[in-house]
Amino acid sequence: IGASTGGTEATKEVLLSLPPDSPGVVITQHMPPGFTKSYAARLDGLCRIGVKEAQDGERILPGHAYIAPGGLHLSVERSGANYIARVRDGDPVNRHKPSVEVLFQSAARVAGPNAIGIMLTGMGADGARAMREMHDAGAYCYAQDEASCVVFGMPREAIAAGAVDEVLPLSQIAPHMMERLRKTYGASLNRV
Repeated sequence: IGASTGGTEATKEVLLSLPPDSPGVVITQHMPPGFTKSYAARLDGLCRIGVKEAQDGERILPGHAYIAPGGLHLSVERSGANYIARVRDGDPVNRHKPSVEVLFQSAARVAGPNAIGIMLTGMGADGARAMREMHDAGAYCYAQDEASCVVFGMPREAIAAGAVDEVLPLSQIAPHMMERLRKTYGASLNRV
């Protein structure tokens, strides 16, 4: 999931809709240092899945969501049959740290068709090119529709880049994703 302006509430709505057997979720929400840990803790108390600030090297587990720490980039790597979180410092990408571009590029590279991309409300174009890389690698990609966005910038740019398979109202993204996964994979949900 990639999000910026208005994304804290949009991400919350998506995560609240996920059942305990959902695939692991990795999230880049543009936030400054010092806020993501409490944001994750608040969501953890509300959601049926576990939510936490991502730590470098930890395994991405089903039924859990991992939020990029403010001021650091989050990416996904493969370790055998597992996916792990990589948290790194580095220069801003698209003027952001954490950057959606970094997360989505890594998902395209290591997860390909086993990934699902979701672009939520946000200003600018961070993540649009990398979501196209995800799409081209076989990932199924969603964008939040304009009517339910606080700012339609990031979803609009992803749509314009040809990265998006479906544009949906915020309230329909998680249920539609889970329905699609169950039809495709049945009980074995271990996608990123």
